[in-house]
Amino acid sequence: MRTRFLFPYWCRYLGYALFLIHIPVVLFQKILGFDIPGQHIDNGGLFSPHHLFIMDTTLLMALGLFLAAFSKEKIEDEQISQLRLDSLQWAIYVNYVLLIVSLILSSDTEHILFLNLLVPLVFFIVRFQWKLFQNNRMLKRDGNV
Repeated sequence: MRTRFLFPYWCRYLGYALFLIHIPVVLFQKILGFDIPGQHIDNGGLFSPHHLFIMDTTLLMALGLFLAAFSKEKIEDEQISQLRLDSLQWAIYVNYVLLIVSLILSSDTEHILFLNLLVPLVFFIVRFQWKLFQNNRMLKRDGNV
């Protein structure tokens, strides 16, 4: 996997920050009952406050996960590239299995779309970081570091 299209290493922290900013904003809106002015008046419009809020928070989350997932490591070598490629492949497999199951079991297209946006990036990040952790632990155990 060629690394020329990866973001710089510092973009990972920017991505995590954007994702973490997304969480309290959505919590205020959903759990604490934060009401967007005009939300119930024109809920169906493309530029309604409710739609713009959903679009902004979803884009914030997606951009943050995208930056975190596709940022370079401090040391980017062939083994890291292979782990990245394997993790991306597994993320696509898991995404399509969940997509097929959700299409069969649910008719809520908004949640299916959100699931399809969130799952590949989150699964890729978790699996890639887990494989890096395992690889580093194995190297330390063998005394190569």
